[in-house]
Amino acid sequence: MTDLFGGAAPYYAKYRPGHGDPAIDRLARAFGPDGVVLDLGCGPGTIAIPLAGRVREVLAVDPDEEMLAEGRRLAAGVPGVRWLRGDSTTLRELPPFGHVVMGRSFHWMDRRAVLADLDALLPPGGVVALVGPTRDPAEEPWEPVMRRVREQFGLTTWTAAGSFQQTGEHHHDVLAASPFSDLESGRYEHRLAYDLDAVLGLQLSYSYTAPARLGDRLPAFVEAARAALLAAEPSGRWELTATTEVLLARRPE
Repeated sequence: MTDLFGGAAPYYAKYRPGHGDPAIDRLARAFGPDGVVLDLGCGPGTIAIPLAGRVREVLAVDPDEEMLAEGRRLAAGVPGVRWLRGDSTTLRELPPFGHVVMGRSFHWMDRRAVLADLDALLPPGGVVALVGPTRDPAEEPWEPVMRRVREQFGLTTWTAAGSFQQTGEHHHDVLAASPFSDLESGRYEHRLAYDLDAVLGLQLSYSYTAPARLGDRLPAFVEAARAALLAAEPSGRWELTATTEVLLARRPE
């Protein structure tokens, strides 16, 4: 997985939207001010940075050094975050933690194996939190156009054993069959506005269209996407309502 987002980190940091204050507030309440929280697959700190200061410490872990470097840059002066290289297969090598949060990373993992490891590692009362789109998210308004461009360039999604991409099994169902089967969900809406550069930058933040994957086809991909997007929406502007779900999973009492 180390090359999955090659070259994407600056685009991820600039163009991926945050989850919104209400979602971070919900996480902070679940973890408590004395919590030590593992942010597994932290990227450039989309969750770790706003959560810092609300808990005792965040262990921000990612396999991609470029993502960690962006996170350290963005978190300059923010106390309470430790940036560590690692992934879902190295959980037992990390410092102790009391809770874990995953943003848009859990779907890449062998989810049952990760939850089994977390059951062995988390103390009583430990929370597994997932933050991201709802179970059936609305399609972004530019996605039909971008899907055609990706097909034109022969770009497909990478899959891992046990991941959502391989099995199609929703996180809710995986958690319900795990030791962390006591589920609590909250949903939070926020409006987002994008211009053409933001939509193009967003594409380069994704694994299947990351700069390293595109290689020397990057300029051609960007120009093809720009032309297709403007043909579909000449204003070069889009708005949408994003819904973030915070899914809290605990062991049944």
